[in-house]
Amino acid sequence: MTWEVFFPAFLGGGALGFFLPQLLLKRKYRLLQKEAQRMIEEAQAERREIILQAKEEAMRIKSQAEAELREARANLARQQQRLDQRLESLDRKFQALEAREQKLKQRGREIEELREEVERIKEEQVRRLEQISGLTTAEAKELLLKEVEEEARLIFNERIKQIEAEAREQAMQRSRDILLSVIQRCAVDVISESTVTVIPLPNDEMKGRLIGREGRNIRALENATGVDIIIDDTPEVVSISCFDPLRREIARIAIEKLIQDGRIHPARIEEMVEKAKAEVEADIIAAGERALEEVGVSGIHPELVRLLGKLKYRTSYAQNVLKHSIEVAIIAGLLAGEIGADVDVCKKAGLLHDIGKALDHEVQGTHAKLGADLVQRFGGSPKVVHAIAAHHGEVEPVTAEDFIVATADAISSSRPGARRESVEQYLKRVEALERIATSFPNVEKAFAIQAGREVRVLVKSHMVDDLGVLRLARDIARKIEETLEYPGQIKVTVIREVRVEEYAR
Repeated sequence: MTWEVFFPAFLGGGALGFFLPQLLLKRKYRLLQKEAQRMIEEAQAERREIILQAKEEAMRIKSQAEAELREARANLARQQQRLDQRLESLDRKFQALEAREQKLKQRGREIEELREEVERIKEEQVRRLEQISGLTTAEAKELLLKEVEEEARLIFNERIKQIEAEAREQAMQRSRDILLSVIQRCAVDVISESTVTVIPLPNDEMKGRLIGREGRNIRALENATGVDIIIDDTPEVVSISCFDPLRREIARIAIEKLIQDGRIHPARIEEMVEKAKAEVEADIIAAGERALEEVGVSGIHPELVRLLGKLKYRTSYAQNVLKHSIEVAIIAGLLAGEIGADVDVCKKAGLLHDIGKALDHEVQGTHAKLGADLVQRFGGSPKVVHAIAAHHGEVEPVTAEDFIVATADAISSSRPGARRESVEQYLKRVEALERIATSFPNVEKAFAIQAGREVRVLVKSHMVDDLGVLRLARDIARKIEETLEYPGQIKVTVIREVRVEEYAR
């Protein structure tokens, strides 16, 4: 290519390369300007729309506020009207109250005048009544009070009798049900003991062998056992007499062993007596354990078990003390189960309540106190100890268990056939009952009847009224409870008899 051709072409290409970008930038600028213009127009249109909406919302709010304002003004106007009406009503009521107050004041003055008139008339009538009756006002009041008091006393007396009768009937029915339920479930044999034990002999020749040469054998037996051996004309029997059942039992066992062995002399007698004592001691422990098993208690100290078994050879009014203790424990447990008391405490206290009788006579004190001290010494619970100490009232009963044990002891002691009482003791108890009843004032006569289970008292009818009869019966019963010891209960009947006689002629 020649220079002339290349140079114009080069210049043309350079010019094109220079101006073409400029043209493209201008075109892009114009496009951007158009786009910016469009966006500005759209923003202005949107702004006008927003302003228009804002104006419309402002108009709506303004019109709503104006409506609310008008409603509030209308409400205020109505409230103001109601307040005005109420003020007018209050004004009218106040005026009416003022008028009523004036009327009440006037009425009060009239009432005061009437009261003064009534007082004047009353004083005049009182003066006339005093003149007519011959009594002063104080005397008339006293007479009226006496009549009212007498009438009230009679009404009160009848009411007391009714309440006591109802309470007594309910208590008797409840206690009867409980005691019948308990006694029916308790079947303990009652054994009457005596002071003499009879031993059968194989033949009458054995009597001479028991007596021995110059009576040495019988003296050895009596010295070793502490009993009286009676050998009389009764064929083939020998009797052992002693107030201590334990000694009688030892002597019985020893004599039976001697009869079986056939060798009877002082040395053999001492040997057999020692064996009998060992057997009795073993039987005592076994009896105590059987008693625990029969009653169903545990946790008793072994020494207490031994003393309890020793009660097998103790009697009270010919009643075996161990059998009595077992019976008391069973009854106490059943009673506790019926009324919701502590059954274990009642059983233990009932079983051990007479354990003080197992001690020797050298120990001083009542059996209730001695028994309580024993049980406390050997780890008995305080409730059991207190129930034992309180079963004869020497210590004040406090808990339900105390009363239950005392009640069970009374039931077991007083059931028919349980104990025997001498004629002399019976007569003393009857005389004591009559003496207590006649010690009260205004008592004319007193009679103990039904083997001392009831005392009837005749009072002077002109000295004692119906209310006094009620008080007297209660006082006599309380004094009997405080001064006498007796099985079961004693009924006190006070009789006030009024007889009026007149003759028609």
